[in-house]
Amino acid sequence: MALSFGLNNAGFTANAIETEAQLTMDPVDGKPTIKAIHLVTRAQVPGISAQQFSEIASGAKVNCVVSRALSPSITVTMNATLAS
Repeated sequence: MALSFGLNNAGFTANAIETEAQLTMDPVDGKPTIKAIHLVTRAQVPGISAQQFSEIASGAKVNCVVSRALSPSITVTMNATLAS
């Protein structure tokens, strides 16, 4: 949602955005605990350059309300690609 919001604020409308979340879990006190989340995002956005997309995606990751809520106890990383 943060990526869509950032794109819209920059004047772009995505045709599609797909995101997968890959979790890393380790036991803490014998209980499974999420330690990291890696987001893999693919988007189709007409008229945007790869650099513009990268900047907006990076900003979305940093400013996402969920990422901020999880930080710093859970590391959130992202690989965002612009599909043609």
